[in-house]
Amino acid sequence: MKHTISVLVENHFGAFDRIATLFSGKGFNLTSISIGETEIHDISRMTVVTEGDNQILDQIIKQLNRLIDTIKVVDLTAAYHVQRELALIKISLSKGSMEQVKNINDIFRGNIVDITNNSITIEITGPPDKIDAAVNVLMPFGVIEMARSGIVALTRGEQTKKTIKNNSSESIKKKSQLIKEPK
Repeated sequence: MKHTISVLVENHFGAFDRIATLFSGKGFNLTSISIGETEIHDISRMTVVTEGDNQILDQIIKQLNRLIDTIKVVDLTAAYHVQRELALIKISLSKGSMEQVKNINDIFRGNIVDITNNSITIEITGPPDKIDAAVNVLMPFGVIEMARSGIVALTRGEQTKKTIKNNSSESIKKKSQLIKEPK
Protein backbone atom coordinates (compact mmCIF):
# COMPACT_ATOMS: atom_id res chain seq x y z
CA MET A 1 0.00 0.00 0.00
CA LYS A 2 1.21 3.52 -0.80
CA HIS A 3 1.68 5.96 2.07
CA THR A 4 2.09 9.74 1.87
CA ILE A 5 4.20 11.21 4.66
CA SER A 6 4.76 14.90 5.36
CA VAL A 7 8.08 15.70 7.08
CA LEU A 8 8.96 19.15 8.41
CA VAL A 9 12.73 19.56 8.66
CA GLU A 10 15.09 22.33 9.60
CA ASN A 11 16.47 23.92 6.48
CA HIS A 12 20.08 22.83 7.10
CA PHE A 13 22.75 21.46 4.83
CA GLY A 14 22.53 17.65 4.67
CA ALA A 15 18.94 17.22 5.92
CA PHE A 16 17.78 15.83 2.59
CA ASP A 17 20.82 13.51 2.40
CA ARG A 18 20.10 12.07 5.84
CA ILE A 19 16.53 11.22 4.87
CA ALA A 20 17.53 9.70 1.51
CA THR A 21 20.26 7.69 3.28
CA LEU A 22 17.74 6.49 5.86
CA PHE A 23 15.50 5.09 3.11
CA SER A 24 18.31 3.44 1.17
CA GLY A 25 20.11 2.15 4.27
CA LYS A 26 17.00 0.50 5.71
CA GLY A 27 15.82 -0.79 2.34
CA PHE A 28 12.60 1.22 2.35
CA ASN A 29 11.05 1.85 -1.06
CA LEU A 30 10.88 5.52 -2.01
CA THR A 31 8.27 6.12 -4.73
CA SER A 32 8.52 9.91 -4.77
CA ILE A 33 10.04 12.73 -2.74
CA SER A 34 9.45 16.47 -3.07
CA ILE A 35 11.01 19.17 -0.92
CA GLY A 36 10.59 22.91 -0.71
CA GLU A 37 10.49 25.85 1.66
CA THR A 38 7.45 26.48 3.85
CA GLU A 39 5.93 29.72 5.06
CA ILE A 40 8.74 29.76 7.66
CA HIS A 41 12.08 30.47 5.97
CA ASP A 42 14.16 28.09 8.15
CA ILE A 43 11.83 25.09 7.68
CA SER A 44 11.31 22.87 4.62
CA ARG A 45 8.52 20.39 3.96
CA MET A 46 9.28 17.03 2.41
CA THR A 47 6.47 15.00 0.96
CA VAL A 48 7.54 11.38 0.80
CA VAL A 49 5.55 8.63 -0.91
CA THR A 50 6.55 5.11 0.04
CA GLU A 51 5.15 1.61 -0.23
CA GLY A 52 4.78 -1.03 2.44
CA ASP A 53 2.53 -2.43 5.11
CA ASN A 54 1.67 -0.73 8.41
CA GLN A 55 4.68 -2.27 10.18
CA ILE A 56 7.08 -0.76 7.64
CA LEU A 57 5.25 2.57 7.85
CA ASP A 58 5.63 2.59 11.65
CA GLN A 59 9.35 1.91 11.27
CA ILE A 60 9.76 4.70 8.72
CA ILE A 61 7.98 7.21 10.96
CA LYS A 62 10.05 6.19 14.01
CA GLN A 63 13.29 6.45 12.03
CA LEU A 64 12.34 9.85 10.57
CA ASN A 65 11.50 11.18 14.05
CA ARG A 66 14.97 10.16 15.28
CA LEU A 67 16.78 12.31 12.73
CA ILE A 68 18.35 15.49 14.14
CA ASP A 69 16.80 17.93 11.66
CA THR A 70 13.27 16.49 11.85
CA ILE A 71 10.66 18.75 13.43
CA LYS A 72 7.42 16.88 12.69
CA VAL A 73 6.36 13.72 10.83
CA VAL A 74 2.73 13.21 9.77
CA ASP A 75 1.23 10.24 7.93
CA LEU A 76 -1.25 11.85 5.54
CA THR A 77 -2.52 8.58 4.11
CA ALA A 78 -5.55 8.23 6.39
CA ALA A 79 -6.00 11.98 7.02
CA TYR A 80 -8.11 14.25 4.86
CA HIS A 81 -5.52 15.83 2.61
CA VAL A 82 -4.96 17.49 -0.73
CA GLN A 83 -2.24 16.15 -2.99
CA ARG A 84 -1.04 17.40 -6.33
CA GLU A 85 1.60 16.54 -8.87
CA LEU A 86 2.88 18.36 -11.93
CA ALA A 87 3.75 16.66 -15.21
CA LEU A 88 5.40 18.07 -18.30
CA ILE A 89 4.66 15.84 -21.28
CA LYS A 90 6.24 16.33 -24.72
CA ILE A 91 4.19 14.71 -27.47
CA SER A 92 5.10 14.09 -31.09
CA LEU A 93 2.97 15.99 -33.59
CA SER A 94 1.93 14.54 -36.91
CA LYS A 95 -0.55 15.80 -39.50
CA GLY A 96 -3.98 16.01 -37.98
CA SER A 97 -2.96 15.18 -34.42
CA MET A 98 -2.69 18.80 -33.22
CA GLU A 99 -6.45 19.27 -32.67
CA GLN A 100 -6.81 15.91 -30.93
CA VAL A 101 -3.93 16.66 -28.55
CA LYS A 102 -5.35 20.14 -27.84
CA ASN A 103 -8.76 18.61 -27.08
CA ILE A 104 -7.22 16.08 -24.70
CA ASN A 105 -5.24 18.91 -23.09
CA ASP A 106 -8.49 20.85 -22.55
CA ILE A 107 -10.24 17.81 -21.04
CA PHE A 108 -7.45 17.44 -18.47
CA ARG A 109 -7.30 21.22 -17.94
CA GLY A 110 -3.68 21.34 -18.97
CA ASN A 111 -1.61 24.19 -20.36
CA ILE A 112 0.37 24.19 -23.57
CA VAL A 113 3.82 25.44 -22.55
CA ASP A 114 5.81 24.82 -25.74
CA ILE A 115 5.06 24.04 -29.35
CA THR A 116 7.26 23.38 -32.38
CA ASN A 117 6.65 21.95 -35.82
CA ASN A 118 7.33 18.44 -34.51
CA SER A 119 6.20 18.45 -30.88
CA ILE A 120 3.93 19.99 -28.29
CA THR A 121 4.66 20.14 -24.55
CA ILE A 122 1.78 20.29 -22.12
CA GLU A 123 1.68 20.84 -18.38
CA ILE A 124 -0.90 18.99 -16.32
CA THR A 125 -1.40 19.50 -12.60
CA GLY A 126 -3.60 17.40 -10.35
CA PRO A 127 -3.84 14.23 -8.32
CA PRO A 128 -1.57 11.37 -9.47
CA ASP A 129 -4.55 9.45 -10.89
CA LYS A 130 -5.36 12.37 -13.20
CA ILE A 131 -1.74 12.51 -14.39
CA ASP A 132 -1.73 8.74 -15.02
CA ALA A 133 -4.97 8.99 -17.00
CA ALA A 134 -3.63 11.85 -19.14
CA VAL A 135 -0.42 9.94 -19.88
CA ASN A 136 -2.40 6.84 -20.88
CA VAL A 137 -4.58 8.83 -23.28
CA LEU A 138 -1.58 10.67 -24.78
CA MET A 139 0.62 7.55 -25.26
CA PRO A 140 -0.82 6.63 -28.69
CA PHE A 141 0.29 10.05 -30.05
CA GLY A 142 3.90 9.31 -29.13
CA VAL A 143 5.23 10.61 -25.84
CA ILE A 144 8.77 11.82 -26.55
CA GLU A 145 9.67 12.89 -23.02
CA MET A 146 7.99 13.24 -19.66
CA ALA A 147 8.94 14.69 -16.28
CA ARG A 148 6.84 14.37 -13.13
CA SER A 149 7.43 16.44 -10.02
CA GLY A 150 6.39 13.95 -7.37
CA ILE A 151 3.53 14.51 -4.97
CA VAL A 152 3.16 17.51 -2.71
CA ALA A 153 0.47 17.27 -0.05
CA LEU A 154 -1.09 19.14 2.86
CA THR A 155 -3.84 18.24 5.30
CA ARG A 156 -7.17 19.85 4.60
CA GLY A 157 -8.33 22.68 6.82
CA GLU A 158 -10.79 21.87 9.54
CA GLN A 159 -14.38 22.31 8.49
CA THR A 160 -17.26 22.97 10.84
CA LYS A 161 -20.89 22.26 10.15
CA LYS A 162 -23.54 24.83 10.97
CA THR A 163 -27.16 23.93 11.12
CA ILE A 164 -29.32 25.57 8.51
CA LYS A 165 -31.95 26.53 11.10
CA ASN A 166 -29.50 28.54 13.22
CA ASN A 167 -27.91 30.08 10.18
CA SER A 168 -31.19 31.20 8.65
CA SER A 169 -32.66 32.53 11.92
CA GLU A 170 -29.47 34.52 12.59
CA SER A 171 -29.52 36.01 9.10
CA ILE A 172 -33.23 36.88 9.44
CA LYS A 173 -32.50 38.67 12.75
CA LYS A 174 -29.62 40.60 11.18
CA LYS A 175 -31.71 41.56 8.16
CA SER A 176 -34.64 42.66 10.33
CA GLN A 177 -32.29 44.79 12.47
CA LEU A 178 -30.91 46.44 9.36
CA ILE A 179 -34.39 47.21 8.06
CA LYS A 180 -35.66 48.59 11.43
CA GLU A 181 -32.62 50.74 12.14
CA PRO A 182 -32.70 54.15 10.51
CA LYS A 183 -29.63 55.23 8.62
